[in-house]
Amino acid sequence: MTTQLLGDIAYEVSGSGPLVVCIPGMADLRSSYRFLAPELVAAGYRVAIVDLRGHGDSTAESGFDNGANATDVAALVTHLGEPAVIVGNSMGAAIGVLVAADHPELVAGLVLIGPFVRNGRVPAVMRVLMRVLTSRPLVAAVWNQYLPSLYAGRTPADFADYRAAVVAATKRHAAAVSATMTTSHDDAEAALPRVHTPVLVVMGELDPDFGSPRDEAAWIVEQLGGSMVMIPDAGHYPHSQRADLVAPAVTSFLSAAAHRA
Repeated sequence: MTTQLLGDIAYEVSGSGPLVVCIPGMADLRSSYRFLAPELVAAGYRVAIVDLRGHGDSTAESGFDNGANATDVAALVTHLGEPAVIVGNSMGAAIGVLVAADHPELVAGLVLIGPFVRNGRVPAVMRVLMRVLTSRPLVAAVWNQYLPSLYAGRTPADFADYRAAVVAATKRHAAAVSATMTTSHDDAEAALPRVHTPVLVVMGELDPDFGSPRDEAAWIVEQLGGSMVMIPDAGHYPHSQRADLVAPAVTSFLSAAAHRA
């Protein structure tokens, strides 16, 4: 795939068929979909993977919250010329929710992976500490140390190289990544009642970002309808850790969404 730019936003497209747009999470890269995207292409879909603002190859220097990223994704879907199923991991799930709520004509379905669609219940002291640890001077070093814990369970064979790429990108975009880490998901939670598209929630059974990953997945399904799939031996990135299980679940959902369309 060849990197392309839409304004300041970097993306790649491969395959042909119904459109799927994949959004990574905070401090991550579009290549987090390096295992899932080829499976979707092989199943007959046109797959776009995109970097968030101020991440990876995207060059945007302001506006790192969910709303700005959602505007970028809506513009990309419009540019690519047809409604898309949006696949969003972590913060990318909140972005997908906002696009579906504000531009329902652009969204044929949502796949929410390890989704943050509301703020975690974090004590005030911990929030202050996290702001210090994710400040511009510290964010790359702290993320380098923290990232392995998010891969609880099976680790991708190329994890050492991928981790190095993520940290290198974080160093290049330290100010943007630091700003992104202060993003509130209150806007996504408020938008949930306005989402009326088919939804699949994919959650790693070992995801350390949630006190009970299963309960969080069930809560999202309660809000949005749809279905959930729990992925064993996976943490916050099941699409990277267990693509062997995530790909069949997503392709089955995509097939059903296409049939409904």
